[in-house]
Amino acid sequence: MASAEPVSTPEPVDGPAPARGASSSTYQNRVLAVCVVVGFATLVDQSILTVAIPSLRTSLGASTAQVQWIVAAYSLGFALALVPAGRLGDAFGRRGLLVGGVATFSALSVVAATATGADVVVACRLLQGVAAGTANPQVIGLIQEHFVGWRRTRALGAYATVAALAGVVAPLLGGAVVGLAGDPDTAWRWVVVLNVPFGLAVAVLAVAWLPARTVGRARVPLDVLGAALLGATTLALLVPAVRLSGGGSVGPGSLVVVAASAALLLLWERRFARRGGRPILAPDLLRLRSFATGTLVATFAFGSALGTSLVLVLFLQEGLGLSAWEAGLVGAPGAVVGAFCSAYAWRVSSRYGRPAVTLALAAVVASLVGGAALVAWAPPGVLVGGLIVTQIVSGAGGGLVHAPNQALTLEAVPLPSAGLAAGFLQVAQRISAVLALAVLGGLVLASVTDGDLASYRRATVVALGVTAALVVSAVVASASDRRAPATLVAAPALECVT
Repeated sequence: MASAEPVSTPEPVDGPAPARGASSSTYQNRVLAVCVVVGFATLVDQSILTVAIPSLRTSLGASTAQVQWIVAAYSLGFALALVPAGRLGDAFGRRGLLVGGVATFSALSVVAATATGADVVVACRLLQGVAAGTANPQVIGLIQEHFVGWRRTRALGAYATVAALAGVVAPLLGGAVVGLAGDPDTAWRWVVVLNVPFGLAVAVLAVAWLPARTVGRARVPLDVLGAALLGATTLALLVPAVRLSGGGSVGPGSLVVVAASAALLLLWERRFARRGGRPILAPDLLRLRSFATGTLVATFAFGSALGTSLVLVLFLQEGLGLSAWEAGLVGAPGAVVGAFCSAYAWRVSSRYGRPAVTLALAAVVASLVGGAALVAWAPPGVLVGGLIVTQIVSGAGGGLVHAPNQALTLEAVPLPSAGLAAGFLQVAQRISAVLALAVLGGLVLASVTDGDLASYRRATVVALGVTAALVVSAVVASASDRRAPATLVAAPALECVT
């Protein structure tokens, strides 16, 4: 499932008065309705296109590199927009950013759906990610501003439930649309425009129901140069990664560019922090062991989860010949179990702390190793059923990891830095998603021969081995935190992963 974490945690303030004739409860319900629809529309789009990739490749004749950019571009744009958009919402109000982000997101869906070239789709997906990353932080900010106490907890719980639902529904809905469309030249186009009605509806409702501006906001300096340098560093990593995983080669100059851009980013972020700004990379927070550990865990686990989903969808459709709907069904039980476990994960973590997260991550590793063994050796009749089982185990493990890890990561962060810390955590996860989706998609697509199941098996086993290695890294990081379990507040999960 896709994710939605807060990038700012403003102090609760009294929201504007309800419209004439509307009770306070009605007003809050309207705000929450807008928030959950925005969350659903932007989060479902993260994974819904995955099941339509074979259709898109056939229709546009997309190369391996173009497919890699298509699947990664959305997360890249999302990551770059999150923190600046959260700061802008704090300073200038949230309605305009939310409406503008959703409207742009919907318009770009139409442009992408009518594209005749893969490069246009890449550009649209990147800009859609920016638009979604602009709208999404406003959702959490609105909930923080208009709800207090148990009402806030309930509102965040509703949003978390919708986030989990988006992850469950996306592959099934995308698969159903591809199946009903039939023609591969048009099937993926219908999938891309599926979110447009949601976007238009929420834009109209937001204008009618949300306040134009929240008063009493302090203006915070934006880390514009930091965002630009982060984007440059990510691209410097992504370009050679796409080339290598797609079967190409890179020269030593690529490493120099990566090192130079990363060094400039770190130098600027430290300088910006010393000047009293709130940098995207939060260098001071990384000195907190619990925060650094939790960020590593989240980064490795998030990239692995999204990468695994892409790899299995490609294998099931192009290797085994399943329809998009059938491929979506394979992962659906695991997504449902993951959502259920996420809802109750805080009970486990509040009792056992970090060791519970470590054990859950180990279960995910076991599921990936088991899945790779099935892909390597199981006959097709056994393979699909076995993958359903491994995905259930992986879903349960993931559900018991993400929300508790978020709580454990942020528990020692000083309250004034809570929004900064949550933003950094989200950006780190999105960057890992960019690299994992691009690299793993390339590993599979560049290593197979159409119609040759054996080559699909080999490529998928290698890719699953990479995802397992990422989660093993998360296990090592999590196990290094030997603090005594803390009593955690039963906070709803704002991070759900497919």
